[in-house]
Amino acid sequence: MAFESGRTPPPRRWDRTILAGEVGLVVVLYYLVPFEAVGDSWQVWVRWTALAAGLALICRSVVRAARLQEREDPAGLSLRPPILLAACGIALFALADHGMALARPGEFAGLETRTDALYFALTTLATVGYGDIHAQGQWARGLLICQMVFNVAVIAGAVRLLAGRLRARARPGGR
Repeated sequence: MAFESGRTPPPRRWDRTILAGEVGLVVVLYYLVPFEAVGDSWQVWVRWTALAAGLALICRSVVRAARLQEREDPAGLSLRPPILLAACGIALFALADHGMALARPGEFAGLETRTDALYFALTTLATVGYGDIHAQGQWARGLLICQMVFNVAVIAGAVRLLAGRLRARARPGGR
């Protein structure tokens, strides 16, 4: 829907409230996913397969959103998908970090709780790296290499989509 001037209307307050609720739901689900007991080897395999499938789905969604933005008016597209994709990617990697810390003690220094894992995933995404939590083992370092590649490729792509939409909304005529 466009204004008479051709510009797309800004998001309504309830749109932002819904988005905040959805991101909050991702965080709540992150804390509720049963992941504490390491379990049998088939359970570990299922968890890592589910993680890989979730990350593949996020990658596919970002690529699909980028293609849609090329065809459509970026100002008219929702900001919701890239923000939710980023939140889901952070939560999935936080689960992977936490799962690695449980399955292979000693791989991470300082990572003991889910909150530690979420904090570590966010500091890795933000490239802050305070040093209080860090990878010590080869498995953890391999996981972090995957996380950094994901952050650069997928999260940066989602941020690019988000920035394009915001720029398009700010320009007269919405394009």
